[in-house]
Amino acid sequence: MGLFDFIKDAGKAMGIVDESSAGDRLIQEIRSLGLEVDDLSVSFAAGTAKVSGRVETQEIREKVILAAGNVAGVEKVEDNLTVEKEAPEATFYTVVSGDTLSKIAKQHYGNAMKYMVIFNANQPMLKDPDRIYPGQVLRIPKLED
Repeated sequence: MGLFDFIKDAGKAMGIVDESSAGDRLIQEIRSLGLEVDDLSVSFAAGTAKVSGRVETQEIREKVILAAGNVAGVEKVEDNLTVEKEAPEATFYTVVSGDTLSKIAKQHYGNAMKYMVIFNANQPMLKDPDRIYPGQVLRIPKLED
C-alpha cells in the first residue's frame, strides 16, 4: 500500500478530466487488460486515482497501479489493494527521452539482452518492446537466481 507518482501529461489519452466518470473509465482500462481484481473500486479526484480490491499476486497489484497511473490526467495512484500472496516488490522506473528497454535493462541488470524480462513484466500494458514513451512508468522486477 502506498502512494505512487506519475507524470500527469504522459500516458494513454482517455479524457480523464471529468472526475464523475474517471473512476469508471479507469476500472474499464484495468479490466480491458485482463487484470483480475476482486471487488475492484477506483475513485478519482484532484489527479489522484484511489484503487482498492483484492489481487492474487504482487505482480498483479503492480500492474493495476501502472494501468491506472499510465493514463493522461493521473498524477498519483493511491494503492489500497490487498495481496493474497506476498512477494518482493518490483522497482518502478520512469522512462526518459532516449530510453529503450535494452538501455533500461543494462542500467538495472547490467545486461542489455535482459530487455525481454522488462517487456514481459509489463505485459499486457506493453504491446511492442520498441514502443515505450517518456513519462511512462515500467515495472523492473528482480531477476530470479
